[in-house]
Amino acid sequence: MSKKSSTSRKGPVSKREAVRERRKQKQRKQRTYIVLGVVGVAAVIAALLIIPSLLPVGDIIVATPHERPMVDGRTMGDSNASVTIEVFEDFQCPACKSFTEQIEPQIVDAYVATGDVYYIFRHNPFLDDRAPRNESDQAASASMCAGDENRFWDYHDMLFANWNGENQGAFSDKRLVAFAEAIGLDMPAFNACFDATLHEAEINTDLELARNSGVTGTPSVMVNGRIISPGFVPSFQQISDVVEAELANSGN
Repeated sequence: MSKKSSTSRKGPVSKREAVRERRKQKQRKQRTYIVLGVVGVAAVIAALLIIPSLLPVGDIIVATPHERPMVDGRTMGDSNASVTIEVFEDFQCPACKSFTEQIEPQIVDAYVATGDVYYIFRHNPFLDDRAPRNESDQAASASMCAGDENRFWDYHDMLFANWNGENQGAFSDKRLVAFAEAIGLDMPAFNACFDATLHEAEINTDLELARNSGVTGTPSVMVNGRIISPGFVPSFQQISDVVEAELANSGN
């Protein structure tokens, strides 16, 4: 009986052990796949971050400087003007490039140069929020470092002149430094500022202002604290109509 009992126990025990072993093998394979997946994703992210720093700077377009009145950092015009225009932009935004090249000069000629409007550039870098490289944030930071030498607007023009698509490497750190060199900035000072992201707090303040003001995209134009045409880019005529109304209300 002892032999029969022993034999009857062996069968079920072996089956259970086989099931356990298969389960362990499956778990080991799953863990291996997970590890390989994590390593693979990390390798891709590392490549996206490292490769741009290894690539040559490439061609750089030197922007022709625009004449801007009463420049002070990222503002221009008379700070005591009765109308203030604030424009929220992301340097990677194609609509911002168009606005800068086509509409902004009209505003400057018609209202800033006459002393009627105080014009402020506001940062709203968001197009790199889901990208592996932070080109919008870095471009904003670099422009502010140029602003320390009162060359914000020259650097601003360089950025838009060299735009070639969103998150495509146009604003890699190496190229941002090259832009600074191209316009003759004090490179030790610029590099120290850029490496330390010294203006991060100011950029974040602009982002908070954008959120609180109802900014939903770029460029967004705000006249005396009111967003013009939220959701799409206003024309010069739309901006002009609001500015004229504000000037009339102020008695100018």
